[in-house]
Amino acid sequence: MQWRSLVVGLVVLRLSLSCVLWLAFGLGPNVSLGFNFPLSFSLHKLDLLFREEKGTDPRGNSWSQRIPGHRHEEAATTCAKVAEASPKRSYLSFFDGNQDEYVRKYSFFPDKLKAKMKDMAKEMFYFGYDNYMKYAFPEDELNPIDCEGRGPDVLNPSNININDALGNYSLTLIDTLDTLLVLGNVTEFQKAVKLVIDTVSFDKDSTVQVFEANIRILGSLISSHILLTDPKHPFGNVAFDGYDNELLHLAHDLAVRLLPAFENTSTGIPYPRVNLKTGVPPDSINETCTAGAGSLLVEFGILSRLIGDSTFEWVARRAVRALWNLRSNETGLLGNVVNIQTGQWVGKQSGLGAGMDSFYEYLLKSYILFGEIEDHRMFQAAYGSIQSHMRRGRESCNEGEGDPPLYVNVNMFSGEIMNTWIDSLQAFFPGLQVLNGDVDNAICLHAFYYAIWKRFGALPERYNWQLQAPDVLFYPLRPELAESTYLLYQATKNPFYLHVGMDILQSLEKNTKVRCGYATLHHVVDKSKEDRMESFFLSETCKYLYLLFDEDNPLHKSDNKYIFTTEGHLVPIDRRFREKQWSDLFPCAEGVLAEREPNNRPPPPSNSSNCNRIPEERRYTLPLKSVYMRQIDHMVGLF
Repeated sequence: MQWRSLVVGLVVLRLSLSCVLWLAFGLGPNVSLGFNFPLSFSLHKLDLLFREEKGTDPRGNSWSQRIPGHRHEEAATTCAKVAEASPKRSYLSFFDGNQDEYVRKYSFFPDKLKAKMKDMAKEMFYFGYDNYMKYAFPEDELNPIDCEGRGPDVLNPSNININDALGNYSLTLIDTLDTLLVLGNVTEFQKAVKLVIDTVSFDKDSTVQVFEANIRILGSLISSHILLTDPKHPFGNVAFDGYDNELLHLAHDLAVRLLPAFENTSTGIPYPRVNLKTGVPPDSINETCTAGAGSLLVEFGILSRLIGDSTFEWVARRAVRALWNLRSNETGLLGNVVNIQTGQWVGKQSGLGAGMDSFYEYLLKSYILFGEIEDHRMFQAAYGSIQSHMRRGRESCNEGEGDPPLYVNVNMFSGEIMNTWIDSLQAFFPGLQVLNGDVDNAICLHAFYYAIWKRFGALPERYNWQLQAPDVLFYPLRPELAESTYLLYQATKNPFYLHVGMDILQSLEKNTKVRCGYATLHHVVDKSKEDRMESFFLSETCKYLYLLFDEDNPLHKSDNKYIFTTEGHLVPIDRRFREKQWSDLFPCAEGVLAEREPNNRPPPPSNSSNCNRIPEERRYTLPLKSVYMRQIDHMVGLF
């Protein structure tokens, strides 16, 4: 047929042109005409024209050329292996280049530079914090461009982008408390605690998101109370005369005001928002995201065990159970939006980013803190489903052929890819993998997000891996990549991660610093800005970057082990949190056994070190082989 002859002729022409380009310029079969429209001509796609339709494994070695909705799934092969009759090198050999450039750049980090970066992270924090205190306190946030404070948008109650987090309760000050201790500033910590005690009240006509109030406010109050009252914590005796558990009382008061979210819901899954004075608003929607409803257990559980009242842990655990029991029987996956009255999934996308992220995080961290076997079982089952249905790419991070591992958004019932974007919140997942001991997979996924950062000097909110371009262009100073970088460095002690941290610091300083703080990037390409500095920039982003370069921080030298909440607040792994003053909450629970790990067993390891999981020869070279680093850089359009 004429069209077949034409296609064959095009293939031959393409092969000839590719060979000439390889020989002359080192260009491959992927030539970019600009970051928005990469010209990626895949021989594999042409090969599909000549195949008979047949079933293939949707989780093969290659994801980079897969087109959702195409009837032919990518097979476990690559474009460089088409026409196998002629012997060819591995397609990865095309990414060899000058591998030593990665070794030279990343395999050493001098102590003087480390000290300089530590000081830079500290200065970054104080530039934001001091200007918040000067221009914004007692309001919730700082507008760093206009040097003004920001509170809830009372004129537009439907502006949930602002009102979900801002409750007119000095959000940034509260969220930042334990960061002051991490930076060694006991005096300012004590001053800030007294300010909170003297000025903050939750008796406000503010409608806030339960999830945001929990992780940012409740979590910080609990963490700071523990640091004030526990003489075993790494920062020494930071208590002051006259402290009478006021932070714990504030935490209890806030939690009581959040409880109406759990009432009058058929499933036990809470409403997404409450008014701190009046409870659930009359016009509240019946839909919530999985992360928002299922990421309350750490803070609510600790509060229950501190005050001896099971109510808070009971409602949080009931919500987790309800969500868990709604998972797909076929894949074991959950969706991202659920109706709290009917239990029907409104959003059937399953992924690791927005709407899902901290649900998985808190399954594992709840187990580490409380020793409840059911939490561990749920996490391991969820992790297995993630690996089976979301993970694409080659089997091993550091060995073999194919695309690098990537976790994609899939349909919760079928496991089929739903779209071709990943979001910046997913960058937390390598840190969680470290905590779970899966350091190898963490290394590869982190490297992919770092490559995106290198390209744009920030992480776009959504990045389309098929188009090699951002789908959503803003960057609100999120901490997830810094968090995973810090945890991977703690696990491997590889200087590569110090270089990553330096790149993040320098990009933030160059692209986001303004007159009175650090501003959200409205557009990661042209670097235009929005006048907002969210509280997590000081509570998480600066904290993780500082800890990355502060090897001698008391937190790293302490005999006690700590984990971070999803908002970056310090929580001790303490036996008292494995003891409770009530009977099992769910003695006959459906789906999983409500068992607890025996108290005579040692606590599970914290995130302080997983070095024994990394081969000795890889601790002081690159965590990822140069050929794979170069491959990832190529796949995000760096060359």
